[in-house]
Amino acid sequence: MHTYIGVDLGTSGVKLILVNKNGRIIRTVTRNYDLIIVKPSWSEQDPNIWYKQTIDGLKELVHGYERQIKGISFSGQMHGLVLLDEFDNVLRNAILWNDQRTVEQVAYLNEVISIESLLEYTGNIALTGLTAPKILWVKENEPEVFKRIKKIMLPKDYLVYKLSGVFASDVSDLSGTLYFNPLTKTYSKEMLEILHIDVSMLPSIHESYERIGLLKTDILNNLNIEADISVIVGGGDQAVGAIGVGVIQDGECSISLGTSGVIFVASDKFVRDEISYFQSYSHANGAYHIMAVMLNAASSIKWWNESILETYNYEDYYLRVASANKKENLLFLPYLTGERAPINDPYAKGVLYGLGVHHQKNDIDRAILEGVTFAIKDSFELIKKLGISIKQVRLTGGGAKSDYWAQLIADILEVKVVKITVEEGPALGAAILAMVGCREYENIQKACESIVQVGKVFIPNLEVIEIYKDKYLEYTKLYPALKNLYKIIP
Repeated sequence: MHTYIGVDLGTSGVKLILVNKNGRIIRTVTRNYDLIIVKPSWSEQDPNIWYKQTIDGLKELVHGYERQIKGISFSGQMHGLVLLDEFDNVLRNAILWNDQRTVEQVAYLNEVISIESLLEYTGNIALTGLTAPKILWVKENEPEVFKRIKKIMLPKDYLVYKLSGVFASDVSDLSGTLYFNPLTKTYSKEMLEILHIDVSMLPSIHESYERIGLLKTDILNNLNIEADISVIVGGGDQAVGAIGVGVIQDGECSISLGTSGVIFVASDKFVRDEISYFQSYSHANGAYHIMAVMLNAASSIKWWNESILETYNYEDYYLRVASANKKENLLFLPYLTGERAPINDPYAKGVLYGLGVHHQKNDIDRAILEGVTFAIKDSFELIKKLGISIKQVRLTGGGAKSDYWAQLIADILEVKVVKITVEEGPALGAAILAMVGCREYENIQKACESIVQVGKVFIPNLEVIEIYKDKYLEYTKLYPALKNLYKIIP
């Protein structure tokens, strides 16, 4: 039986899975790496480390299955800037999606170039995490690096290039660059002029499920594989993760509870948001999606437990949350590294508000989890105001492992929440793209219908909905009251 590889290049590590054509997981391998924090709010990684860890992981993944592998595809952290010189050497560390150094460049794009122009050119506005402002930052702050640029690519495209030799990208990942028009699925000539880059520096454009080449001979030899393996270009982690949980039909929604928190809604049409400025991108299935990204989701819970409490026992954490009083008005703003959706404020900071001498650790535990979920609700409600009806949410990401958090999301968002039986998210989505690219399935819809199965279902608890409504109302007052203070806090 043919097998397929899905590679998910994440922020904290690369995850590789080997699956059969029915989507059954045969083997999973993870290789971790660290962030490089050059300054507060700056976030980088060395692309060479991504490649090294991926090759190391592939060696373990394919052992014993070398003769059965037919295709490989990719999911990758979005928006990261990878720069190569004329010899294909990495010019500098990749600047990542959660990096906040581009405040001035974003202001220039939104205010001087103007939001109206950006919406016309790309369907989106400038945000500190996107790729285009990073290019401007390099041009203005590292001119010697800028002069030597020959190739500009996204993180997963670097892996694709190193493994296949093909300089290629896809519409879902390119949608997050701000120099690509998701509606026309072409590079924006106007944005390339603004950035002072040439189209020759950019990869060829493909749908996420398209086969773009084969694994290079030296890679095959390194992995002890004799037969050709097709390379399917893959996509951005959110779109590919949505494939992995079967969110492909118009109006279907997923919430990813990873380092960031992402609300992802599939759409048959390109919906340009001119009110809240959510991201309107191409989907990995050939259609479109609208996406709201908060920067600090599961990372807030990780920060509280690992950095503050110095514990890795998350089972105890959720037990403490469950034991705390739901009616305590202790509020947490999870803006630990600034915030994107829906406030778009890189100066925002985390806040714990309402502390009293009677509060104990479990009260703060609950406030942290509720605060992240309230922040998700902020964007969820605004997406619904665009006229999108969302009747069900599918969870993905590391935070989705918690049944307690799943129920809390159902209660606070007042929507049915479901989990998937095989929760591999972007890695499984990448494997599905590999299958479709290799013609194992006719299209993505048929692949998802066959592979993605619904597991646990969480229904809103009517007994607690009113408690959370009142608490959320108080939560929504906190950021506006503090907004003007953020810029004077270093």
